[in-house]
Amino acid sequence: MYVYDEFDRAVVAERVAEFRDQVARRLSGALSEDEFKLLRLMNGVYLQLHAYMLRVAIPYGSLSSGQMRTLARVARRYDRGYGHFTTRQNIQFNWIKLEDMPDVLAELAESHLHAMQTSGNCIRNVTSDQWAGVARDEVEDPRVYAEILRQHSTMHPEFSFLPRKFKIAVTAADNDRAAIRVHDIGLRLHRNEAGEVGFEVVVGGGLGRTPFIGKTIKPFLHKRDLLSYIEAVLRVYNLYGRRDNIYKARIKILVHEQGAEKFAAEVEDEWRAMRDGALSLEDAAIADIASRFVYPDYEKLPEETASLQAARAANADFDAWYRTAVAPHRVPGHAIVTLSLKPAGGPPGDATADQMDAIADLAELYSSGEIRVGHEQNLVLPHVRQRDLHTLWIALDALGVATPNVGLVSDIIACPGLDYCSLANTRSIPVAQELSKRFRNSASARNIGRLHINISGCINACGHHHVGHIGILGVEKNGEEFFQLTLGGRADEKAELGMLLGPAVPYEQVADAVEDIVAAYVELRARPDELFIETVKRIGVEPFKERVYAAH
Repeated sequence: MYVYDEFDRAVVAERVAEFRDQVARRLSGALSEDEFKLLRLMNGVYLQLHAYMLRVAIPYGSLSSGQMRTLARVARRYDRGYGHFTTRQNIQFNWIKLEDMPDVLAELAESHLHAMQTSGNCIRNVTSDQWAGVARDEVEDPRVYAEILRQHSTMHPEFSFLPRKFKIAVTAADNDRAAIRVHDIGLRLHRNEAGEVGFEVVVGGGLGRTPFIGKTIKPFLHKRDLLSYIEAVLRVYNLYGRRDNIYKARIKILVHEQGAEKFAAEVEDEWRAMRDGALSLEDAAIADIASRFVYPDYEKLPEETASLQAARAANADFDAWYRTAVAPHRVPGHAIVTLSLKPAGGPPGDATADQMDAIADLAELYSSGEIRVGHEQNLVLPHVRQRDLHTLWIALDALGVATPNVGLVSDIIACPGLDYCSLANTRSIPVAQELSKRFRNSASARNIGRLHINISGCINACGHHHVGHIGILGVEKNGEEFFQLTLGGRADEKAELGMLLGPAVPYEQVADAVEDIVAAYVELRARPDELFIETVKRIGVEPFKERVYAAH
């Protein structure tokens, strides 16, 4: 976990006091809603369909058990007893009263949490791999560089009013668990031929109305040049980005219209004038930030004990959970555990206050007090001893967060949709709930294999439907809810946009259509271990199209 310093605490406290005054003026009528809008967005407060919504930042997805208890307290005291974890490693509270917002932010600040830059045309919460620092396949802990970017971008005067919102993701593994290629800037730490560690810089990714996969504009950037190069990218975007058309304001449009090569050349020209200046990252500065990340004092343990193997052999339910929820850890005898926030029939990404409190307790017992949030809207305990896995599973199962579906067909990503969002065309949550019930059989789900369903209630694509193996997009037709389906998308290191299946299907048919697609895949795959996206790549969408539209 990163440990805040006095400067961090002072910045957050000052912002809380400032916002308390702004809310008071809004409630008194001294500020109109239009005048207040920009001020509240700078503090993560949205006006949704039914109420104000507060989006709290969880930088690079890392939470302490104490911070999780604070989130639980906010949910219980000020909301309706739950929170919603998002694809941006944030948490949203949907029912907080405006007059309570300053008190909520003050409580969050006491636990080193805030809502700054979770909205508005600025650099948003910097995200990373939820396994960062513990994954076996990473070259370094990417959170160190995510934190450097967080510090540099927070209230940066030049980049607080960009043409449009701006999202950065950082990973340090070839297996991309941070979806860097669908971000405005994606950074991948890797080694060059000389063995040096630096960044591949990917720019111009993004979903929404006009989706693009990001382009690599610099294959290798030395770590010392991180801030200067990112500033060069942002300056070029700030200079040329469209401000006259909200739909063409994202950097992805600029990169597409200029071309990646020309955009890269513009960045190089800007960077050349500043690369050796004050923004050069010295080794000592990187080491200082790294020193504030506290890692557990891991025990020396054998890899996968005999008792664990015996427990798996004796209990099929435990074994099914282990196969989906447990991942290898860089330290022998330990494991990374994913907690599914996708119970059958439940809203994806939601956790109750009681669950959050209990997860905080379990994190202290079994994960050195640390919890992570993943962009798939699940939680992670990153430091679990393998010998504790069976006991932990029993506790997680009792909490309802041990559904053995991580990475499988019912591990669905979904936005809040029309149940909450004023921008949405359709509901997302009921579709996800229905699909999770239909695919609740764990043996059947394991037979289907890795298959990601992503649902968005509108073209803004908060559910990342473009990169779902099966993407579901809500559209409105003559006042009725319809859904477009795409196949073959993916958000990993081989990121691709899904292919449109055909005409949108009505609300009452969308779950049947997805079932038909999955059934066709099981019949058409070349072998039992051929993944859904591999089958779609091999045969295209036509066989699935025939199945869906013949049936409906």
